[in-house]
Amino acid sequence: MSLSVIEPANLQKFNLLVGENYDLKLTQSIQNLVAEKCKKTPNFTHFIDIFYELMQSKVEPPLESIWVYSALTFRSRNLTNDNPLDRLSAARDLFQLISACSGSCNSSKSIALLAPVVFEVYKVVVELKGRHLGSKREKKVFREVKSLVDVILGFISVCCCDTSNGKRNVSEVTDLNLIVSFKDLVSLWMEKSESFKSFLPLVNDEICREGSERVCDVNYLAGMVIVEVFLLKLCLSFGVGMAGVDLEKDLTSWAVSSITGFQNVFFFETLVRMLLEPTLPVTSLLSSEHGVLLKKVLYDAVILVEYSFLNPESAVDLPVELMKSLAMTRLIVTHEAIELLREDGDQKKAISYASAFSSSKLPSQIIKWITNQIGMDEKERSLVSSPKALLKWLLSLENQGIRAFDDKILKSRAKLAVDNSKTDYEYQSSKVKRNEASGDLLFYIDNKGEDEDEEDEEMNESMSAAFVAAAHSMKLPKNGGRKRKEMGSAGNKKKIKYPKHDLSDNHGSTREGFSSVSNEDLSSESEVDDPISDEDAEAVEQ
Repeated sequence: MSLSVIEPANLQKFNLLVGENYDLKLTQSIQNLVAEKCKKTPNFTHFIDIFYELMQSKVEPPLESIWVYSALTFRSRNLTNDNPLDRLSAARDLFQLISACSGSCNSSKSIALLAPVVFEVYKVVVELKGRHLGSKREKKVFREVKSLVDVILGFISVCCCDTSNGKRNVSEVTDLNLIVSFKDLVSLWMEKSESFKSFLPLVNDEICREGSERVCDVNYLAGMVIVEVFLLKLCLSFGVGMAGVDLEKDLTSWAVSSITGFQNVFFFETLVRMLLEPTLPVTSLLSSEHGVLLKKVLYDAVILVEYSFLNPESAVDLPVELMKSLAMTRLIVTHEAIELLREDGDQKKAISYASAFSSSKLPSQIIKWITNQIGMDEKERSLVSSPKALLKWLLSLENQGIRAFDDKILKSRAKLAVDNSKTDYEYQSSKVKRNEASGDLLFYIDNKGEDEDEEDEEMNESMSAAFVAAAHSMKLPKNGGRKRKEMGSAGNKKKIKYPKHDLSDNHGSTREGFSSVSNEDLSSESEVDDPISDEDAEAVEQ
């Protein structure tokens, strides 16, 4: 039985609920619902009418009303079957219901509402991974899971491409704090035996804890949801086709294209923060070996690419504190990545990371913030040649009583990173020999969203030239190109490039289209680029 919006049979004309009256009724109704859930034999029937009214009383309903109404409708299905195909069908129906109810909502809220859908899909994937995909039926479920994940990614991409007054509406900065406790909302989706952390299984503990302890901002929740779907897509690409270097290149290319398409600072900030942890929260989906490879892919996507949406001029509407925290986190992540590569003996990639850092806008961005804060002439500060040198300078300012790190945790992490590192690693790109460059790496500057006038074009060319000069003659192995059906004949050799996808050119289909999509549509081929296609997987199986 598919889920749909249930209109109460005897619903009278809606009361006028505005302002504080609406917030009070919503808060009290959720508290009553949570209390009812704690009973031995709870009865949620009459709550459906209440939350339907709350959802219909506003042109753009608050997240809480849609989420609770969807949870009650989903629970009314009484799904007790452990069949993965049935559970996947239930998750698909839930996606349809939520996307239909959020048609009038802004992009951040529409994405954040998908958290329970991702939660349900994740549980199906974990179960499938435990079964090792032995039968044809289980392989079919796996393909349908990938298809549903692609559809969710497509929905998110459309949300990120929504425009308002001619500008991309990727991270609304209006007051989007939740009215009620995030923990109370999450509890409605959980069984008594499940913990709060399990609701966001692909986000690390610290980020989950912050979401449960502070007033949750819908923008941050949307960022976490995008990260989860992003990681889920990458995890599903392992073990079904290519392996090793080819898989790493393919996943890196897809990751960069997706980040470029989303252009969501809250998503990127969450992703970078997760790279501070020793391991990613994907142990239930990937082997330790694949987990290490996935982290390498994310390091490349985060460090080697200069994304235009992170430039100060592109983020003027975002809080300065957010952008500064993100910049400091990127700095620490880059330093730690270089140190890890040096420990592993991969000097070539360590050089490429150092070169990407020194050629990017990140060092000058951080220095400008600090010099403006303390009144120092930015020109007096010599060129920083490595992440470690910049971290040392920032920590020395802290020792002088100048606040460089707004976050105490980041400050402690920076100090620990510098203390644990080896001798100074000062990189001079001019000293790198042509044959020392890694043949597997290409630098890329994302110019998406920037004007295409001559001045910008000249600037972009000069910046790209800086990366090319650092990389020198980096090129792929002769057999590095991947063969696809739509590509040329066998033997064609192509470099992996990070394509500049302009999703804004393809957002003619609105989010409303997702709400009316059928089950057959969701199971069909998705338009989202798949790093490992089903055809590839079937070819390997044969």
